[in-house]
Amino acid sequence: AEQGGILSNDSSTKSNSILLNKVDELIKFINDTNFDIDSSSNLQSKSWAIDPNKKKSEFRNYEDNPRKKAVEEFYKNQHENVTYDFVLKQREKYLKFDKCVMTIWDMLHYLDQIVDESDPDTDLSQLEHALQTAEAARKAYPGEEYDWMHVTALIHDLGKVMSVKDDKLGFVGEPQWGTVGDIFPVGCKFSEKNVFYEYFKNNPDWIDSRYNTKYGVYSEKIGLENIYLSWSHDEYLYNIAKNQSNLPFEALCMLRYHSFYPWHTGGDYMYLCNDKDIKVALKWTKIFNTFDLYSKAHDLPKFEDCADYYKAKIEKYFPNPVKW
Repeated sequence: AEQGGILSNDSSTKSNSILLNKVDELIKFINDTNFDIDSSSNLQSKSWAIDPNKKKSEFRNYEDNPRKKAVEEFYKNQHENVTYDFVLKQREKYLKFDKCVMTIWDMLHYLDQIVDESDPDTDLSQLEHALQTAEAARKAYPGEEYDWMHVTALIHDLGKVMSVKDDKLGFVGEPQWGTVGDIFPVGCKFSEKNVFYEYFKNNPDWIDSRYNTKYGVYSEKIGLENIYLSWSHDEYLYNIAKNQSNLPFEALCMLRYHSFYPWHTGGDYMYLCNDKDIKVALKWTKIFNTFDLYSKAHDLPKFEDCADYYKAKIEKYFPNPVKW
């Protein structure tokens, strides 16, 4: 399989025990923090998702949810259609980076039109959710030494541009089942830790002997950088950042794995991981997820209040316009 190459020597991370303990602390921090936003904001009033009293256990609730029908239909389509061959074709299609040239800043504004159909916790636009995530990260990890994390949180969903149809920019409007949602390895047996697992039974790879065993086309402890994950906005933006940014390896881990819920939350696919995946990538992904997931119920930051800060940081880590 193609090398993902996301990790390098970790010269700047804190001790492992501190990072593990920080995850639970951050969840509590985000739930308890007042983000000092005007509760009368028009943005806030339009969304059922803004609920500062929402408990941790209530996130990713796929049953008692106003979006249940739409979310389940999304995962039915995803699980039935995302095959090993589909992933290879999408990688060939998008990793040439020949669609358009646009700065990260401009892309953030462009994507304000998208709402993720797979997300049971929010109906906010991508820009609104990006600000929630970034400001949560910035509150918990202030300071120049963590500005890379603030940028990562702000841009983490920009790969969703693939779902937009815009002939001028070169995007064909991929169905959302091929760009968003939880991700999983292809080329090996599907894990029961995936949400709506039952719909995989209609995926052609389910009965393909090359892909339906525990290891499939891979081998034990091969390393996540050596496997193909289902094609998504995560994989697209990760590859863009890996090739066109100055973001550190911790950020690349966050971008690639933040939707890999059957792994970082479900605890499966560990047999494919090497030591680096367990000791480094998993911990940084868990830390990021406290911002990505648990910030969704909090008030909406005002873009004009933090625009100058993020624009400068984006220019630091993406000094050139991006080839999408």
